[in-house]
Amino acid sequence: MTELTAKLTRIANRAVHKAQEENRKNGIPNMYVINGKQVWQMPDGSFTDKNPLQ
Repeated sequence: MTELTAKLTRIANRAVHKAQEENRKNGIPNMYVINGKQVWQMPDGSFTDKNPLQ
């Protein structure tokens, strides 16, 4: 991995973690794809496979 790629990866990771934390603070679930399946992490830390936004 080049130095530039490593730096951009660190910046992107920080931005994602910040957005995830802001979502939790604002009561918005985070959506992930795990093994090809969509799952939502609720602000309380629990997971569901049902879309909570519908």
